[in-house]
Amino acid sequence: MQTLLIVLLSIFSIMEINFQNKSTDRQPVAAGRFYPADKATLTQDLSKLFADCKKPDEKLKVRAIISPHAGYVFSGKVAAAAFSTTPKNAEYKNIFIIGSSHVMAFEGASIYNTGDFITPLGKATVNKELATKLKNENKVFNFPINAHQQDHCLEVQVPFIQYYYTNPQKIVPIIIGTVNTSTIKAIAEALKPWFTSENLFVISSDFSHYPAYKDAQVSDNITATGIISGDPSAFLAALKKNDDKNIPGLVTSMCGWTSGLTLMYLASGNDKLEYRKIDYCNSGDTPYGSKDEVVGYNAIALIEKNTDSKAGQKTADEFSFSKEEKEQLFSIARNAIKTKLYENKEITIDEKKIPEALKRPLGAFVTLKINGVLRGCIGRFTSPDPLYDVVRASALSSAFEDYRFSPLTKAEYDKVDVEITVLGPMKKINNINEIILGKHGIYIKKDFRSGTMLPQVAIEYGWTVEEFLGYTSRDKAGIGWDGWKSAEIYIYEGLVLEENKK
Repeated sequence: MQTLLIVLLSIFSIMEINFQNKSTDRQPVAAGRFYPADKATLTQDLSKLFADCKKPDEKLKVRAIISPHAGYVFSGKVAAAAFSTTPKNAEYKNIFIIGSSHVMAFEGASIYNTGDFITPLGKATVNKELATKLKNENKVFNFPINAHQQDHCLEVQVPFIQYYYTNPQKIVPIIIGTVNTSTIKAIAEALKPWFTSENLFVISSDFSHYPAYKDAQVSDNITATGIISGDPSAFLAALKKNDDKNIPGLVTSMCGWTSGLTLMYLASGNDKLEYRKIDYCNSGDTPYGSKDEVVGYNAIALIEKNTDSKAGQKTADEFSFSKEEKEQLFSIARNAIKTKLYENKEITIDEKKIPEALKRPLGAFVTLKINGVLRGCIGRFTSPDPLYDVVRASALSSAFEDYRFSPLTKAEYDKVDVEITVLGPMKKINNINEIILGKHGIYIKKDFRSGTMLPQVAIEYGWTVEEFLGYTSRDKAGIGWDGWKSAEIYIYEGLVLEENKK
């Protein structure tokens, strides 16, 4: 296999030298197949797609979009919805179009830098100077541009850009050929200096391929929820969850998952950004597709939050813990359980050895699992007590007082995994659109009944917002599936700390 890869790369290198010797515009290969080859018909189709597509209810500051790349009759309206989140009169320095290769594999990414992209609407100018700079300065981009020649994933986005924006835009076309997450991180790191509000990033990807209609809806929701969480590991876990379901016909949950992961690495750690789901359909929703084997299409936007800097700083401060502080919390949780289990007594904690960050009065839940299966979960939303003591008490309650389970045994102790979720303040909401899956936990209260679910639960089960509310309302608050509609709803943020077991 390694020999074959070396031979292929050698062939690609020879072809690359030929391309580099002259300016070569990239000619359309998807025209007449994925979209009309005639300029007048293409313009008419794009006009209708943008007229009929879903529009955002508010003005958004968009940094990136995820847009499908199937035939326009199938996914064009969803793609138009993605672009419609950005202003028509935008003057971006560059629009980076990033897709995952459909035609060849290589250990990095390929940037088209020897010419422009041609479509029936004319020439889309490639920022060749920037493309060449990126290629020369980063070995992850040093792969042949012929990877672009027969792939449709970037080309299908270009007519949307040419038609929609009133100002000419320069594009930077990038195709990813690797599935190595370390390499994808390196690609993101190389692009980070250009990941600013002056540029737009367009991630080209369809979602589920070839399951039945209903299965696609479930799979695509799980994948989208993983993205909206903003956590790359949650996204990868969502993909694995779909794989583990063995859904009939499902070939991939997201053909451009490596491109989506690149975006998530770019945005990771930036608490001023959040993902917003814009629109969804699959090919079975169109007159041209059956419901037996479908392809899913999500439009997702990465936007700048509309929050003041002081509030953002407060949140960052409240949910920031060093490695040593996290280890101390887990040590307290485990020692509390072990001491009670083996010695039947409470542990003694020397407060003088507790850092100030763990003395803040914060709520927390401690979750116990064995082989990924819930074994106990109890905690407090808010507390006048210091965080370290809340964790101690919650660990004991989860192990020995959760009414759903018998008390933890010595045989189970070494098998149990501990998860700590530190909670921020609760906020009452009047609109469920404020709930961001993977970020917010929810607390539902009606009369004397109440119940909650932590932020990570919706991600683990791939729920929609309505399902998140329904399950919490029915299974936790005990007021029925639709009980939330007449109840008080609160949201809170939680930082999930996972144990680093050695």
